[in-house]
Amino acid sequence: MPDIINMPYDSPVFWTTMGVFAAAFLFGYLLGSIPFGLLLTKLAGLEDIRSIGSGNIGATNVLRTGNRKIAAATLLGDMLKGTVAVLVAARFGPDPAVLAGLGAFIGHCFPVWLGFRGGKGVATYIGILLGFSLYATLGFAITWLATAFISRYSSLAALLATLATPLILYWLGHVQWAELFALLTLICWYRHRENISRLFKGTEGRIGKKS
Repeated sequence: MPDIINMPYDSPVFWTTMGVFAAAFLFGYLLGSIPFGLLLTKLAGLEDIRSIGSGNIGATNVLRTGNRKIAAATLLGDMLKGTVAVLVAARFGPDPAVLAGLGAFIGHCFPVWLGFRGGKGVATYIGILLGFSLYATLGFAITWLATAFISRYSSLAALLATLATPLILYWLGHVQWAELFALLTLICWYRHRENISRLFKGTEGRIGKKS
């Protein structure tokens, strides 16, 4: 893509480039804001996912319905919308891909259709990461699995895996991607602020433990 920083504002190329950037972000946002958890549970005849558990529309809360297949489908859908956003936008250049990935994550966490009350973003985070780097995705998975195995906390595993991801990307030489995932990690931690509070209090639920 052209260098828009040093481009005059009255240049047609500048506005064309800005249009591509805006379209990439909007495309990602619209994909990311598809509430698979809500749609799939309704199609399955289950109660409104927002009225049970944490009220979250993500796969973890869908699992609380007892339907593992719907939870797995939600996880897959939330991942793929991030991957698709990145791969489609990447056809127009690396910058649109980054913006589409950011848009997908923002869309999942803050969907306009649901009053900006969406999921916590981990599945979509993974899907976006997969669209950029298989090696970094493997690094995320290893960090998550190791932390979950040792601590038995799913939330802690997600928090540490997202914290490690920008460092892994930077180590792999993908500085622009590392910057994107540093921002996504900050948003993800903000979305997990209640989990963080429970972790400090020792009241966070462990993997495999029934509440």
